[in-house]
Amino acid sequence: MPLNFSPPLLNSANPWATTKEDIQALYDCPSTGALTIRTSVFGGFQHNDQIHQYRIFSNGLGSPTSSLNTLGYSPIAFEDYYSMIQDIIAKDNRPSHLKKPVIFSVTGTPEETSIYRSRLCQLQAQTQTRVLMEINLSCPNILGKEPPAYSRDSLTQYLKALQQPVDQSIIGTVEIGIKLPPYTHKSQFDTLIQALLSVIPCPLAFITATNTLGSSLVLSDDLSPVLNSESGHGIGGLAGDALHPLALGNIRTIRLMLDMHSSLNSICIIGVGGVSDGAGFRRMRAVGADVVAAGTALGHYGVEIFSRIIEEARKLEESGCEGPISRDDLPCRSKL
Repeated sequence: MPLNFSPPLLNSANPWATTKEDIQALYDCPSTGALTIRTSVFGGFQHNDQIHQYRIFSNGLGSPTSSLNTLGYSPIAFEDYYSMIQDIIAKDNRPSHLKKPVIFSVTGTPEETSIYRSRLCQLQAQTQTRVLMEINLSCPNILGKEPPAYSRDSLTQYLKALQQPVDQSIIGTVEIGIKLPPYTHKSQFDTLIQALLSVIPCPLAFITATNTLGSSLVLSDDLSPVLNSESGHGIGGLAGDALHPLALGNIRTIRLMLDMHSSLNSICIIGVGGVSDGAGFRRMRAVGADVVAAGTALGHYGVEIFSRIIEEARKLEESGCEGPISRDDLPCRSKL
């Protein structure tokens, strides 16, 4: 099923999609076609303000829309978000087909993701609202735990778990995606595709690319780290403008590689990384993103950023700016 969100713009899973107030504002925003909840786990993540931090900073060109974070996952538990969304949807009096789709970003073991899926199938049936599940396999800030998306064996374990049927008492299913880290060389992309091809039919409806770039450091004027971290060195994940070129390269490469295989070419891409204006939105669409998500820009500008992105993108299109704006317009889609 295509990610036919209207408009094809939403928020990524990030710290500005944590509280009920955050989520209600995103749900009510008319300039997004869906919303994503910050990555959660059963029981909640053990957040510590002293080590789990973020900082928005200038990219050196005057635009304060790059960020560094040493965060983990949401301190709010999956089961609390479940109840939260039930409440928000119950208060929405619109017909079911007009209610905003909700993406639950989750993480855990392969066995836990199967439980998340069953619960979300129940939520979708109860609320008659489109519910999707994004499995975050890419957080760089969990000390001693390599993101599973760098390992073919780990990826395959998650995909096989998702192939298992849900309980027969549960009606329907939810669309499933995985959130990837930024890849920086060909073997990592090959690992992804090999894992996807090893589990047929592939259970994924979408891929979110990309999460933050780990091993990043920002120093203050006195040359000390601007953040603390679990390791004590202030090293964390880079996002926003500074990540944008790498995110574009990842999306283009993944799109072309998916399109080389008939069993994978229906997988959609949610493009994330450095989008803060209409031009960035169009660049993401040009390289193959079916839907575009904003994170750091949401943190800096608030939900108003989405209407600005849509309006700027519309004006650029109306002014006749050259360049493809959807993956069907991509040149050489069948070639790498």
